[in-house]
Amino acid sequence: MSHSPQGGNQEARSVLGALGSKYSAEILCAAETPKSAQALSDDIEIPIATCYRRIEELVEAGLLECEGRQLSEEGRRTSIYRRTIDEVEIDFSDDRPRFSEKRRTEAKNRLQDQRRE
Repeated sequence: MSHSPQGGNQEARSVLGALGSKYSAEILCAAETPKSAQALSDDIEIPIATCYRRIEELVEAGLLECEGRQLSEEGRRTSIYRRTIDEVEIDFSDDRPRFSEKRRTEAKNRLQDQRRE
């Protein structure tokens, strides 16, 4: 696990805030493979507007990233998202929360994508 850098207090707050929102954890679980906001919304059965808000929070916290764009079934260009981490550990034993994370590697992403095909 990589530890957040010195001064990672803001980063810890951002991660805690994003994870504290309803449906954020479910979105991260569903985004193991690249998915559009619509697919994530459908997978976890939440309104698309809520899904977009959570995606924005998770991207800002660095837990989810846009992997690119693809054409939807309706022919519109849509962003595709995948989580950037597999685990987050939060330590509350100090005066401020600290966290460490296990980031996803490109190799793991490629392996996951090959399994889907």
